[in-house]
Amino acid sequence: MLRFLTAGESHGPSLTAILDGMPAGFSVTTEIINKELARRQQGYGSGGRMKIEKDTVQILSGVMSGETTGAPIAMLVQNDDHVKWKGKAIEPMTAPRPGHADLTGAVKYGYKDLRPALERASARETTMRVAVGAVCKHFLSQFGIIVGGYVSSIGEIQADFDNMPYEKRFKLAEESDVRCPIESSASKMRDEIEKTIHGKNTLGGILEIVVLNMPVGLGSFMQWDKRLEAKLAMAIMSVQAIKGVEVGDAFENAKRLGTQAHDPMMLEETNIHRSTNRAGGTEGGISNGQPIIIRAAMKPIATTLLPQPTVDLASGTESPTKYERSDFCPVPRAVPILETMVAFVIADALIEKIGGDSMNEMKPRFESLRKATLEDLPMDNIPHIFWE
Repeated sequence: MLRFLTAGESHGPSLTAILDGMPAGFSVTTEIINKELARRQQGYGSGGRMKIEKDTVQILSGVMSGETTGAPIAMLVQNDDHVKWKGKAIEPMTAPRPGHADLTGAVKYGYKDLRPALERASARETTMRVAVGAVCKHFLSQFGIIVGGYVSSIGEIQADFDNMPYEKRFKLAEESDVRCPIESSASKMRDEIEKTIHGKNTLGGILEIVVLNMPVGLGSFMQWDKRLEAKLAMAIMSVQAIKGVEVGDAFENAKRLGTQAHDPMMLEETNIHRSTNRAGGTEGGISNGQPIIIRAAMKPIATTLLPQPTVDLASGTESPTKYERSDFCPVPRAVPILETMVAFVIADALIEKIGGDSMNEMKPRFESLRKATLEDLPMDNIPHIFWE
């Protein structure tokens, strides 16, 4: 089983992560991880913190001579902003922000100040998720599996991709400061973000994450917690400010008839082929070989320059919120974060499927996986007595 933990606070000395379960025998360098960390820091509408932090990773264990050993991979990123906080008395934070973890964290843990909730619940924590995800994405690439993403809408501005190939979407998204592959839509998104900044408010949107070159057979319907789309949904929903998720055309399918909501099967020589992908790459909790397509709804984040009504817990009076430095629109920066979580789930499912402790064991097993072909699906075509 693949698993990871992160630790650290937003303004603490450093952030750390341990990724356990990666096989031995594939190359991992700080450059691979730092590239993904840099992607997380780029995006129109980001706040002042991104001008301070220049995230670079230290690999503390699990990699020797540039190659994984099978041991837990420990990583660390320093918080450059920590020097401004170390040894200094910090003004009390006693007025919780609507939509943040300030109040719920204080109730749950009994804090005497709201800052401990802010420090750990902050999206700064996703720095280490991206470091973990960089390793997972690189692992998947050894099997030709690609994880990419882009922004499909910000506020009311919706992009129309018109059957643009996914790899082209990934490429064009990385050339855009709002990570939208359609420049005409990207321009309107920038205008919306600019208006939001001047209005001292925040803005959300919808992101799409896609996995290409998926094998058939990852996940299971045997138990509820083994279903692939369930694991993906949990991983996506674990990211700060994500409040909704769909696999494939889930919400549009809810409006359709059954014959219009599924993906008809046909033969292409001996391969079972589909002309549509309304299911989003999973059926019955198992990958079906088509691209995994996930859409996530990100709310406008809770920290706004424009004050919101709240209650000061120290004075016991209604009062406006106080501003904490934050993004105006985090949606473009969320793309690599969601890629991270998807890559982790797919890597875990692949390791569970093929097993093995080293790449030398895993690659031949991957090549021998059953496919959706007539040759790999022999049917005896006789009656069976299934229960006596």
